[in-house]
Amino acid sequence: MRLFLLSCILCLMAPIGNSQLHGPPGPSGPKGDRGYPGIPGVPGPAGVSGMPGIPGQKGSPGEPGRLGQPGRPGDPGRPGEPGSNMMCRQGHYGFSINYDFVRRVGQKYFVSYKERDSFSRAVEFCSQQGLDLALPQNEKENIALTQFFGDVYKEAWINADMNNRPLTFTKWGEGQPDKSIEATGCTMLSENGVWRVTHECFLNAYIICQL
Repeated sequence: MRLFLLSCILCLMAPIGNSQLHGPPGPSGPKGDRGYPGIPGVPGPAGVSGMPGIPGQKGSPGEPGRLGQPGRPGDPGRPGEPGSNMMCRQGHYGFSINYDFVRRVGQKYFVSYKERDSFSRAVEFCSQQGLDLALPQNEKENIALTQFFGDVYKEAWINADMNNRPLTFTKWGEGQPDKSIEATGCTMLSENGVWRVTHECFLNAYIICQL
């Protein structure tokens, strides 16, 4: 009893407001509810733009796209210039061919593609066309052939074969035909309408055929 009273006296003598000794912490309580979001803060100052980066490598080509719709037809072009070719048709030969040169004298036609080659090639070419190498048989035909010549080349082969046929018309130049080569030479028509025999049958002269 005396001990109890002593304890009470000590309690009354303790200063008012003094905290008592803390005991060990108790266990954590349950988590509370989540609070409301706070007010957004003031934006910070704008930063300085950085330097451009290094360009990347070129990518591989993509797949071809689909074909587009056809465009509208273009406007008609202007008519072309008239061609230089002429059409020649001879009924009894039964064909029609375009030539660069055509001259009709009476019932005869002189035709050419304005090609130049040797005498043997000239004979071969006309034969392949079913024609003969040109041979004027009167002055009018001879003049018509000279109208073929251009500004540079002034000679054409003619079929003056004196070994196999008699010539009813000739226009030999001075000293022609050359008797030394008459049997083996080839005959040319020159720009002034005269004929001459040459042993240089390989020369390039115009090829003119007749039908």
